[in-house]
Amino acid sequence: MTESHRLEAAGLSLGYRDRTVIEDLDLAVPPGRITAIVGANACGKSTLLRSMSRLLSPRSGEVVLDGHAVHRMPAKQLARTLGLLPQSPIAPEGITVSDLVGRGRNPHHRLMSRWGRGDDEAVAAALEATETLELADRAIDELSGGQRQKVWIAMVLAQQTDLLLLDEPTTFLDVAHQVEVLDLLTDLNRDRGTTIVMVLHDLNLAARYADHLVAMARGHVFASGDPAEVLTAETVREVFGLESRIVPDPVSGRPLMLPLGRHHTAEAVG
Repeated sequence: MTESHRLEAAGLSLGYRDRTVIEDLDLAVPPGRITAIVGANACGKSTLLRSMSRLLSPRSGEVVLDGHAVHRMPAKQLARTLGLLPQSPIAPEGITVSDLVGRGRNPHHRLMSRWGRGDDEAVAAALEATETLELADRAIDELSGGQRQKVWIAMVLAQQTDLLLLDEPTTFLDVAHQVEVLDLLTDLNRDRGTTIVMVLHDLNLAARYADHLVAMARGHVFASGDPAEVLTAETVREVFGLESRIVPDPVSGRPLMLPLGRHHTAEAVG
């Protein structure tokens, strides 16, 4: 089992140049659980993840990992505890799958240390878990979008961190592979106790797989907690500007959001 770490944002304000995206945000990530962050486009989800992984410095406030501000921690030290899969990552031209996944081992190597058996085992396990072992010798450039996404996930798995931040890990994947990836992350959480924070677009998948749901709106946390408490018609209305009905998911028992379009809203009311 992994160590339990506390990751929190306190009074966090973030932005780009003269545009403020997040202002005075507080968020505590439950250790050893799966947290899903949802919200409309441009509400600050990806910006928050970038700051929590040290890629974006706050204008004010701080992100704290086990009592230490992440933006004052050495990058390699942080990377041994916290891994990030950003949105639309870019691979070096011509790099093979095995070489890219192997880069997940970089935080565990010191200046003069060599690649060892443990590194081989970590890479092989990550490739096997994502069902990309047969792609090991192929160039990333040759792969489909879905295959590339699975390889990027393999890279962060090879990093073997106790905390994982994933920005839309199901991008480019069809429905079957989305479920496969989310099942994989659930196994990682259940078997190793890895704390997972992921941004998801699909509200229903977020509610099904998350232990803790965070709904963001206009740079703030609108609601957070158990999915059954957070995913309500009011939350969907305020966060997405959409009328909906919430019913029990017949598979998981979690809340299931049924969107009501303009034509169906009148019928539902009538």
